[in-house]
Amino acid sequence: MDKKELRSRGWFGKTGKDGFIYRAWMKNQGFPADEFEGRPVIGICNTFSELTPCNAHFRELAESVKRGVWEAGGFPLEFPVMSLGETLMKPTAMLYRNLASMDVEESIRANPVDGVVLLCGCDKTTPSLVMGACSVDIPTIVVSGGPMLTGRYRGKSIGTSDVWRFSEAYRQGQITQEEFTTAEACMCRSQGHCAVMGTASTMACMVESLGLTLPENAAIPAADSRRKVAAHLSGRRIVDMVKEDLRLSQILTREAFENAIRVNAAIGGSTNFVVHLLAIAGRIGVELNLDDFDALSREIPLLVNLQPSGGYFMEDFYYAGGLPVVIKEMLSKLHGDIITVTGKTLAENCANAECFDPEVIATLEKPVKNLTGLAVVKGNLAENGAVLKPSASLNPDLMKHRGRALVFEDIDHYKSRLDDPTLDIDENTVLVLKNVGPKGYPGMPEVGNMGIPKRLLEKGVMDMVRISDGRMSGTGFGTVVLHVSPEAAVGGMLALVQDGDYIELDVDARRLHLDVSDEELERRRAAYKPLELGYDRGYVNLYINHVTQAHEGADLDFLRGCSGDKVTRDSH
Repeated sequence: MDKKELRSRGWFGKTGKDGFIYRAWMKNQGFPADEFEGRPVIGICNTFSELTPCNAHFRELAESVKRGVWEAGGFPLEFPVMSLGETLMKPTAMLYRNLASMDVEESIRANPVDGVVLLCGCDKTTPSLVMGACSVDIPTIVVSGGPMLTGRYRGKSIGTSDVWRFSEAYRQGQITQEEFTTAEACMCRSQGHCAVMGTASTMACMVESLGLTLPENAAIPAADSRRKVAAHLSGRRIVDMVKEDLRLSQILTREAFENAIRVNAAIGGSTNFVVHLLAIAGRIGVELNLDDFDALSREIPLLVNLQPSGGYFMEDFYYAGGLPVVIKEMLSKLHGDIITVTGKTLAENCANAECFDPEVIATLEKPVKNLTGLAVVKGNLAENGAVLKPSASLNPDLMKHRGRALVFEDIDHYKSRLDDPTLDIDENTVLVLKNVGPKGYPGMPEVGNMGIPKRLLEKGVMDMVRISDGRMSGTGFGTVVLHVSPEAAVGGMLALVQDGDYIELDVDARRLHLDVSDEELERRRAAYKPLELGYDRGYVNLYINHVTQAHEGADLDFLRGCSGDKVTRDSH
C-alpha cells in the first residue's frame, strides 16, 4: 500500500513544525524514528477499568493484540475510552452507552490511526464501541473479553441467571445471608463477563455473526489461553485489513444484520440485542426496524441450550464448538456469502466447524425448544412495538393470557408496593411498571423482570406476565414484555394504564392490547400530566432532550449516520 494512502501520514508524514510536534512527543515513549515512516498505525481502543470487573483483564489482552500488530508490520498504539461497568454504574450503564460511543468516535477521528481494534466485554462496551467506530468507518476488528468460568456452588454449576433464583430463595427465607454471601464468591470465580447467554455474551455473538470478529471469538472463556491467541491473531489481521482498506461499511450490509437477527433468535440472546443492533444500524446507515426482528426471528427455533433459556453455560458452549457450529447449522437460513473481517465469507469461516456436544448445540430438525428467542408484539398498549423472549418463559401458557393490571407508577412505587400483603393480586395478574424507559428513568434500566410478589412465591408461582417500558437483564427470564414504545414518560398508552384494567397478551398473534374503551382513554388522556424529569444540566440533560425511543435504538438523534474519518479541522 502506498504510504500516502495511510490516514496516519496526515500526522507522522508531515514536514516542518507540525510533523516535528507530532513525532517528537511520541518519541518520548521510546519509539525509534522508523516507526513513523509508513507503518500502519493501529489504535487499540481499550475499555479496561477496575470499575468494570468484566473488563479488568484487558491490559493483558491488549498486550496480545500488540504482539500481533508488531508481527504484521503495524505500529500499535493503545488508548482508553469511557468504560461502562454494568454491575456498578448508577442509575444504569445504558444511560451512558451513547456518551461512550461519542468518546470512541471522536477518539478515533481525532487521532492518527489507520485501523482500530475494539476491546469489548461488559454489556454496553460492545455496542458503544461498535457504534462509535461505525460513525468513523475505518478498518475495524472486534476482540471480546470472553465469559468467566462456570461458577460452582455446593456441587452444582451456577451463573448470573442464578442471581434471580438465589434472590427469590433469600426473600422466602430458604437460604441464609451467609449462604447468599458464599454463593457470590462461588459464582464469579475468574476474569470475564457473565457465564450465561446474557447481554455480554449476546453482544459477543452479535459481532461474530455480523462478521466483525475472527471465528470462535464469542465463546472462548476469558481465562483460557486461546483468548489471548484470538487477540494476537486479531492484531495481525487488522494490519492486513488496513492494507486491503476493508472498512465497516463493506461488512455491515443489510444481509449481515439479517444474519445477526436470525442467529440471535437461535442462541436465545438477550432482548437488549434489539435496542443495540438498531442503534448500530442507524450509525452505519442500514434501514432496520422492529418488524424486521420479528419476521426474521419467527421461523428460528432455539438451538443453544444455555441459561437463561436452557441449562448450560458459555464455557460449555465453547467446548461444544461455539458459534461457528450454530452458524454452519443455520447456513440454509443465512446469507453465507457476506464478507467478514477475515477477508473470507461467513460460510468459509465456519466450514470446518464441528459440534462436540449435541446436548449444548442442537439442530434445526431437533431444536432445544420450538419457541423462538425473540418476538415483537404490537397493539394499542405498544403502538411502536414491544419485545419479549418466548424461549425464556417459565410458563408457556402465559404466551396467551388475559389478566387484571397491577400498576407501579415508577421504580420507587414498585419497591414500596410489591410485597404489600393487602394487594389484590393472584397468579393471573399482569404486573405493569411505568416510567422506566429511555427518558423516564432516565436511561432505560434493567428492571423489567420484576420480582414475583412474596405471597405468590410462597404459593409456588414462579412466572407472571410483566410489562414495562424498561429493559431486562440478559441473564433474566420469565414472561416479560419489554421496551414498550412509546414510553410512559412521553405520554405513551402505558402512562394511562390503571389498576384493574384488563390486558391481553397473545404472542402467536403478536398482540398486546389494553381492554379499555376509547372514551375512557380519552378521559384519562385529558387528565394526564407529563412526567417531571428534573435534569437541567450536563450529559443527562442532553440525553433526555435527544434520546430516541426504544424502537429506534435509543440513540441520540443527532448521532445517526456516518460522519467519516476526516478530522474536524486538519491543522495543528
